[in-house]
Amino acid sequence: MDPNKSGYTDPDTGIDYVSDGPYVDDAGESHATEGAQPRRYQTVRSFPSGVRNCYALPTEAGEKHLLRAEAFYGNYDGRNSSAGAIQFDLYLGGDPWETASVGGAAAAYIYEAVFVAWAGWTPVCLVNTGHGTPFVSALELRPLGDELYPPVAPGLSMAMYTRVNVGANTSFIRYPMDEYDRFWWPPTEVASPRSTNLSTQQTIQPNPSFAEPLVVLQTAAAAAGNGTALTVTTWQDASRAFMVFLHFADFQNAKFREFDIYLNGVVWSSSFDPSFLAASCVYNPTPYNSTDGNYNITLVATAKSVLPPMINGFEIYYAIPRVVPTTFPEDIDAIMAIKFEYGVKKNWVGDPCFPTNYTWNGVKCTNTSGNTTRITSLDLSKSNLQGAISTNFTLLTALQNLDLSYNNFSGSIPDPLLNLASLKVLNVSGNHLDGNSQCKKNTGSLIFRYDSGTNTCRSQSRKNTAVLVIIVVVVLVLVVAIICLAYFIWKAKRKATVSINDHTRNEQLENAPRSRTSEGDHLQDSENRRFMYKDLEKFTDNFKGFLGQGGFGLVYYGHLEDGTEVAVKMRSESSSHGLDEFLAEVQSLTKVHHRNIVSLVGYCWEKDHLALVYEYMSQGNLHDHLKGKISAAETLNWGTRVQILLEAAQGLDYLHNGCSPPIIHRDVKSSNILLGQNLQAKIADLGLSRTYLNDAQTHISATAAGTAGYMDPEYYLTGRLTESSDVYSFGVVLLEAATGEPPMVPGHGHIVQRVKQRIASTGDVGSIADARFRGAYDVSSMWKVVDTAMACTAEAGAGRPTMADVVAQLKDSLALEYAREDECSVPMSVAASDSAGLVSAFGPSAR
Repeated sequence: MDPNKSGYTDPDTGIDYVSDGPYVDDAGESHATEGAQPRRYQTVRSFPSGVRNCYALPTEAGEKHLLRAEAFYGNYDGRNSSAGAIQFDLYLGGDPWETASVGGAAAAYIYEAVFVAWAGWTPVCLVNTGHGTPFVSALELRPLGDELYPPVAPGLSMAMYTRVNVGANTSFIRYPMDEYDRFWWPPTEVASPRSTNLSTQQTIQPNPSFAEPLVVLQTAAAAAGNGTALTVTTWQDASRAFMVFLHFADFQNAKFREFDIYLNGVVWSSSFDPSFLAASCVYNPTPYNSTDGNYNITLVATAKSVLPPMINGFEIYYAIPRVVPTTFPEDIDAIMAIKFEYGVKKNWVGDPCFPTNYTWNGVKCTNTSGNTTRITSLDLSKSNLQGAISTNFTLLTALQNLDLSYNNFSGSIPDPLLNLASLKVLNVSGNHLDGNSQCKKNTGSLIFRYDSGTNTCRSQSRKNTAVLVIIVVVVLVLVVAIICLAYFIWKAKRKATVSINDHTRNEQLENAPRSRTSEGDHLQDSENRRFMYKDLEKFTDNFKGFLGQGGFGLVYYGHLEDGTEVAVKMRSESSSHGLDEFLAEVQSLTKVHHRNIVSLVGYCWEKDHLALVYEYMSQGNLHDHLKGKISAAETLNWGTRVQILLEAAQGLDYLHNGCSPPIIHRDVKSSNILLGQNLQAKIADLGLSRTYLNDAQTHISATAAGTAGYMDPEYYLTGRLTESSDVYSFGVVLLEAATGEPPMVPGHGHIVQRVKQRIASTGDVGSIADARFRGAYDVSSMWKVVDTAMACTAEAGAGRPTMADVVAQLKDSLALEYAREDECSVPMSVAASDSAGLVSAFGPSAR
């Protein structure tokens, strides 16, 4: 183990590996292996203590990922264990992934999974089953494009059984030949009954849904001689359900080729004609389980075919069974933020709620609906926590009981915590807090304990409730009287005739949900289209084009009757965004019209179906570009980034200054800056937005909302929402664009602190600039953005610039960078570094 826990760049692949220490709470032991091995196999991390030890890997909720665990024994423990002698279970979240069976001095064991991340952190656990000490040599995490592997979706993950480059010799393929770093092995046996290898140097177009490597498509196996049948593979496994992907690309165009594909003697695909110089894939969209556990895939030429059947490669996966419900994603992100902020260890590894026999100490969970479980109770009493009470607790929006007693907390309690709608009991006894003054602020039914035996807020709440009831009754009587008077006046003046449109409108309102009639009226007045659920099914081809997942729900690609491309955002049952956010988004986007605000095409509000239909932004979002998810070959250069930031700033400035009343977004982040065909930037997701009147209010009091890492600390602590809250969040985005780093990095704190520390120690803006720029940026332009970002993220909102000021600074920065580009003739994008910017890899410390 390297005491500095530094990473390294693999000389063969150019992939960066970093220490795994921050992702496993420094649990386990690091050991060296014997012999000359690739560097990632020269050390292992073993876990001799505890039944379950887990990594927390940073993921992007709603995004597809490839996860690989590698275990090379190398006699690290001096026991010379034979192959397969050591066995332990691997878990992906709370679901069993694989039973690892490892050992032997020379073999490396590879386990892969493809899944959609359900939160910002994905637990990967090694469970001791009593058959040797669990260990791992490397964990590798790869972001995949949303379009890859269409069957993989929330609720369906799959683990690799095998992946074969058919027709290859002995070559092994991974990154950079495969841009997603999938491992492709040469065939272990010759396909039967007889086959011949084919190859070409022609360029072949990969299938966008699988992105097959060119070297795989340029080789193939075909039935030899006059053979009309080719057995691709056979295997036996009665315990699993399988997903099979067969990859074809014909590069012999002289004669006609057509064949039937058989799975276990039954025609799977008939009269299949592989495309010439273009890849195609045949696969089963749902897991298949053979009744006897035997599997056989055979290609048989049709009577019309002149050429024998051929195949270029295949992948076989098995479905990872979903055995436990899913913990609410925002709850996972919130509890992980609390863990990192206070350095909580305990047994806080893996999923906080599952498996139930490994629930985190002090955490209690409740199944709220179907497969969704919420954190409802948190006991951190006597945990030696100190400092201020974090506003991250308010992100646990189903929390009913919170015990922070007998720690070393100081200062005041954040107002949003006292106003958390779900919270019933808050115990802060035995700390150094101003309990009495905070208690007076509470007017709900919260039982507030700030000293042993006291229950002051409860009694205060009852008095306030009684007064409130009296006021409400009086107001209701007056309102009813006014409504009745207005009704009689209106009836007297109303004409006897009623138009057909009036009848239609009344029918629409009668069919709308009755809980929010006034909002329904507003939506009926909206200029946007109201779609029926059956319309959305038609536009999206039954929701086949999955684009991603956000806090509201799943997003699908579609197109209207006239061909207009749209993105359809369907609310999911587990969404924390309800009717209020839905209505806020529709009403906000109905009122705003700006080239840098995403346009709302329409909405669906039909029984239990809530959906928003937007213009389709074909180039994804800024966050994915910064992380390298959009392209493996390019990254946005500095000039392009500043242009995007400027356009996003103009959109926010419009919300603040061009709308009446002004609109505060409340969830500004890089993933909410969408990019069109020419990388034009637009602000999206106004579901949490709020409006206020400048001349009547100086702020809005609102329950804290937003995304961890981007939220304004002042807003957290006070509940006072102003335009400066958006400014703070945008400042974080500016730093994200300048550095290429995420807001939060485990063990390294927030991006604002990281940038301050580096600049203070070096005085050089190059110390924080994204290394992928390779110095290709104007230093003054970079400084101007960084200085603006630091001003935006000032602790006090009063000291932050307005968005109009930010727009002006970004225009100056862009002018400086364009001047440099004109002098140097630098193109609008620069090549990514050889270290594979699209991937992040983790291995035991310092290899």
